Amino acid sequence: MDTSETNNFSLNTHASRLFIIGFMGSGKTHWGNIWSARHHYTFLDLDDLIEEQEQHSVTEIFEIKGEDYFRQKEAIMLRSTEQYNNVIVSCGGGTPCFFDNLNWMKTRGSIIFLQAAPATLLKNILTQENKRPLVKKLNEAELLFFIEQKLKERNDFYKQAGLILDAEEVHESSLDLFLETTH
Repeated sequence: MDTSETNNFSLNTHASRLFIIGFMGSGKTHWGNIWSARHHYTFLDLDDLIEEQEQHSVTEIFEIKGEDYFRQKEAIMLRSTEQYNNVIVSCGGGTPCFFDNLNWMKTRGSIIFLQAAPATLLKNILTQENKRPLVKKLNEAELLFFIEQKLKERNDFYKQAGLILDAEEVHESSLDLFLETTH
């Protein structure tokens, strides 16, 4: 059974733009691809867009130009998605926490938070650690601590999403009813 919460106060009644937020490893890109194909939406991944524009991986951008530079590019790229309708945007784990990005998303679409337990995030991140600049040098215990600390910092942002889905119970049809009621 899908255990989702809907906070009606933050739902945008025009769900032509869906922003998926959540911690790294929660499945934003995976589910964004599946849902966009199912609902005939365009899929955009902010990290991919930034990498394409910068001609460097996110890890390289962090190493060469720093996190502040990356976050500025991320905010610019997020705002560039306004030109699209019927789009699902996979945001970076920190996207809603910087430059008033969360409020910007709230006024231009609907926000979906993929919520996952720290142990689930740890397992998922360990399988892709070379793509994760903030955690690539951490051992497993340090990584779990990092996840727990970052979740404490970010959960107030994440919990403002209009739709909260448990990442371990989400499925292909999780957005069906949501999209029917917001169109």
